Amino acid sequence: SLRRAFDDPEAFGMMIAVSRRLCEQDRRLRSGERFSREDVMGNDISGKVLGLVGMGHIGTRMASLARAFNMTVLATDPYLSAQEIEQRGASPVPMHELLARCDIVSLHCPRNKETVGMFDAAAFKAMKPGALFITTARGGIHDEAALAEALQAGHLRGAGLDVWSVEPPPADHPLLGMANVVATHHTAGVSH
Repeated sequence: SLRRAFDDPEAFGMMIAVSRRLCEQDRRLRSGERFSREDVMGNDISGKVLGLVGMGHIGTRMASLARAFNMTVLATDPYLSAQEIEQRGASPVPMHELLARCDIVSLHCPRNKETVGMFDAAAFKAMKPGALFITTARGGIHDEAALAEALQAGHLRGAGLDVWSVEPPPADHPLLGMANVVATHHTAGVSH
């Protein structure tokens, strides 16, 4: 039977899959393409800086998982005090600092009037060059066209997307055609 689960295992799995280029390797192997291991070499997450946008229940669990991988965890959450963020396992920072410092940014915030469109072209441009963007939050918080542009330009190295403005996204969606994007269909919160 289907049950409501926490989004954090999928978000964390996406982070590893994008960083290590697991889905790209799988697709290339299945297509019969010949390539060297070095052609698809990914990056470890250990020692990286993870930025959490939202430190509710899921953000807190993400912080706990990240610490097990020796990651530094930064977070921003307008509903929590700096002390509460620290108690939940992250160092509190303002959004501009989180974007500039983090190797991976993962969204765990609600969709509301303050967050709709929050991750636009300016936010993606403010992210650290080569960073990864992960979201299991809600569609509409990030601008999909702006994300595609940041990925195509090489400013961001990859993305893991569980949520979309239109779900499911159309098969010809630009993000679905990118090898450095791991895409799922709003499944982070459900499991058997």
